[in-house]
Amino acid sequence: MDGALVPGAVRTETPEERLERWMNVYGDAVLHTCFVCLSDVHLAEDAMQDTFVKAWKAMGRLENKYDYSEKAWLLRIAINTCNDYRRGMWFRRITLPGALDNLPPALIAVSPKERETFLVVLSLSPKYRQVIQLHYYENMNLREMSAILGLSVSSVHHRLKKAEETLRRELEGGNFHETK
Repeated sequence: MDGALVPGAVRTETPEERLERWMNVYGDAVLHTCFVCLSDVHLAEDAMQDTFVKAWKAMGRLENKYDYSEKAWLLRIAINTCNDYRRGMWFRRITLPGALDNLPPALIAVSPKERETFLVVLSLSPKYRQVIQLHYYENMNLREMSAILGLSVSSVHHRLKKAEETLRRELEGGNFHETK
């Protein structure tokens, strides 16, 4: 045969095709997650690239070891990559509104209310930012978040409740108030 598909045969995805699909389907989610973790668009872009390089190298382990979705697996790599960046970098002050202006248009909150909420989320500690990001922005459930963060489901639930409480307190204490 000359490489033609036999009728009824299933064509498997090559590693290159799989990586390209991951980048197209999950690229925005990975970039958004990296930005939330690092609060710097340029570092987030670097971390996103490193995430996909690490995913490429570990691609064979996805089927064999993990019992969760590709997206959850990629976001776990992204968060671990961002944690490595934070451990190895000099922390510097950035202006979050300026950092938000540098994000791609698809990742910027459109309304002033969403923008304010996102700025408050970015001001939370990393452990609270992560659970808010995964739950509300990436629509992950507790089980998926548990797998991504390497924590028990009950620990993730407790952290999410604490993050929501902190976020609510920050939003009510600032200039932002919801209108009914």
